[in-house]
Amino acid sequence: MNVKKFTAATSRDALRKVREALGPDAVILSNRPVDGVVEILALDNDDVASLSAPAVEEPQPAAFGAFDNDFDPEPTFSRSAFAAAARDPQPRQQPAPRAAAPAPQAMDPFAGQPDVARPYVERRAAPQAEPEVPPTYVNRRAPAQEPGIDMAAMTQMMSAAIAQAKESAASEMSGMMNEIRAMRGLMETQLAELSWNATAQREPQKAAVLREMLAAGFSATLARYLIEKMPATKDAADALRWIKTVLARNLTTIANEDDLLNKGGVFALVGPTGVGKTTTTAKLAARCVMRHGPDKLALITTDAYRIGGHEQLRIYGKILGVMVHSVKDEADLRIALKELKNKHTVLIDTIGMSQRDQMVTEQVAMLSDSGADVKRLLCLNATSTNETLNEVVRAYQGTGLAGCIMTKLDEAASIGNVLDVVIRQKLNLHYISNGQRVPEDLHLADRAMLIDRAFRNNRNAAAQFGDADLPLMMAAAGSMSNADRMREVTLG
Repeated sequence: MNVKKFTAATSRDALRKVREALGPDAVILSNRPVDGVVEILALDNDDVASLSAPAVEEPQPAAFGAFDNDFDPEPTFSRSAFAAAARDPQPRQQPAPRAAAPAPQAMDPFAGQPDVARPYVERRAAPQAEPEVPPTYVNRRAPAQEPGIDMAAMTQMMSAAIAQAKESAASEMSGMMNEIRAMRGLMETQLAELSWNATAQREPQKAAVLREMLAAGFSATLARYLIEKMPATKDAADALRWIKTVLARNLTTIANEDDLLNKGGVFALVGPTGVGKTTTTAKLAARCVMRHGPDKLALITTDAYRIGGHEQLRIYGKILGVMVHSVKDEADLRIALKELKNKHTVLIDTIGMSQRDQMVTEQVAMLSDSGADVKRLLCLNATSTNETLNEVVRAYQGTGLAGCIMTKLDEAASIGNVLDVVIRQKLNLHYISNGQRVPEDLHLADRAMLIDRAFRNNRNAAAQFGDADLPLMMAAAGSMSNADRMREVTLG
């Protein structure tokens, strides 16, 4: 048994030395720290196998008659030698025994005799030849190639696992937040319904005013805010009168058109398709010509896409005696405005496009970067819904609007929707247009008249809102997000 000792600073280094010397099948006998190092005693696997295998006696040549001189001098073998020869017919290659000092024949009476003839005690005490040290595992065979670790693949797998875990966590968190928002909205809706039911029972005049405002076209958000701020009163007529006063106070209009027409400048009429920009431009041009003459006015059209779009304005310009200029892009507009800088008033008729079109932003940028102070007037269609008008204002507002013009007033069944947007967005209402005649159907905005008209002839519309519908509408108005809530209005 050939036990070897290996020492190293760490167990890993010691085990590596064992593997290099004895192979991966080596048997570790002990592993302990000694004087600051790790000591490992190991044994080769082949030595362990030889220890576990049974010992086989080797045949020895018999000696000639040591006991009887008349004995036939034939070679004799022991019974165990015959058994060993039967098991292993091929003789094993034995290492050459170490040479020993010759002893005298007379002192060993059993010399030359088989081992069976030698006494048992003497056989056990006989010295054994030292076995030859077998070669190390490294010398016997090439070391096995250790499998390498692909660090790039492992890093990629770890990154993919981390990304998948993050995505799963984000998905679960998003679902949880959606459930919380849904629960919050449901609770707010139920609480708002209970609160409004209690308010309607305690102050029935508020329910009557709410019906009037909804029938006029005002939004539930504005109606809820004003009703909550309304002073206590027993009379529904007084409550409605207070509502009209507050709405008129918060509707911004121009006192007269002298500041607009006498001061002059560059005005661009913008808005969606079909709101009446070209007709309104012609009406404003006629007012300017009647006050300052055709030489002080210039018309510009950017409508090069619609078939006959610029021809309609050219016809109006020919009737008024005003030159109409057509531009295609920002460079042409910059050149035209530079040539017309001596004009008192310049009116620009822009291309009509949907408020959801990406070109709206390009149009606002073109007017802002034209090199002149272009004031944009937004045309609002009175027949559009409250949600549509809010989208139009958000799309065309850009860096700010100089004002707005209410068009198609003669076609609208109710105008509370457009007044609601003007009040909530804090727009300056310049004119109202109620027909196609040029320039008769263009008037200055009278806020008292507009508020009174919004609440006029809406009795049939007010009847369609039942008592069961009002709590739901108030709850929906109360659960709107902060981005959709109305701006602060002036009450006093």
